[in-house]
Amino acid sequence: MEKSRVYYTKEVTPEKVVEMFKLLNKELIGNVATKVHSGEEGNQNYLKPEFWKPIIEYVNGTVVECNTAYPGERNTTEKHLKTIEKHGWNKYFKVDLMDEEGPDFELEVENGKHLKVDLLGKDITKYDSMLVLSHFKGHPMGGYGGALKQLSIGCASSAGKTLIHSAGTNTDQYTLWNNLPEQDAFLESMAEAASAVVKYFKGNMAFINIMANMSVDCDCVHEAEDPCMKDMGILVSLDPVAIDRACLDIVINSDDPGKEHFLERVRTRNGEHTIDVAEELGVGSKEYDLIEID
Repeated sequence: MEKSRVYYTKEVTPEKVVEMFKLLNKELIGNVATKVHSGEEGNQNYLKPEFWKPIIEYVNGTVVECNTAYPGERNTTEKHLKTIEKHGWNKYFKVDLMDEEGPDFELEVENGKHLKVDLLGKDITKYDSMLVLSHFKGHPMGGYGGALKQLSIGCASSAGKTLIHSAGTNTDQYTLWNNLPEQDAFLESMAEAASAVVKYFKGNMAFINIMANMSVDCDCVHEAEDPCMKDMGILVSLDPVAIDRACLDIVINSDDPGKEHFLERVRTRNGEHTIDVAEELGVGSKEYDLIEID
């Protein structure tokens, strides 16, 4: 099997994101969804709309998001729309909160150990292709957040996020946190949800991971820990498994003094398991060629 290509540069600028995307030679067809993380209220590390502006304009994309499944300023449509406005997303872009109104879109999960369906914001059906824009960083539950997390939890509705976190047993966010499954079941559910979204778009996807503001905490954390590593670069690929694996390998192989703290977060949550299961489900390949660009 041919290895997946992952293009990598150490330069992190909005303009370089567009330059790197062009290397994929990928035309995103029709109505393009650009999946971002809108940033929890109070979070200082999420990538701001100004950073993403050139690439979203280049692909003529609509910014898409979904409501969360934990207490905060994004777990209801009313609060999330206020946060989106406060953070400036609709100053520059068309924004679609995909689960603003129900019912959720049910997508079958093939070969799921935990999930039979993935519950997505119903507006995902408006889009012919998707550009997944990920801020690569740590995560309190998943160990790390990258392309696979954006595909799974990121595209899921509030009920869908609850279903993933509960490993297929619950859709009520208000009772979720009282009875969480064992860790690997959650990670496997993320991989299963990601597989359903990848199959849905039938190859009409591309992935950009930004290794900057690399805290051990996700952009979903209200008061996140400050970054523990220096900015490391931009990666682009057509393979979400390969791009996440490459990001972790860059961390592992770096000489940054903060890497042990970052990797402690990843490994205590067994975060690499999500990548392994996603490969088993046919989402992508852990085998890749890293092509470095000046």
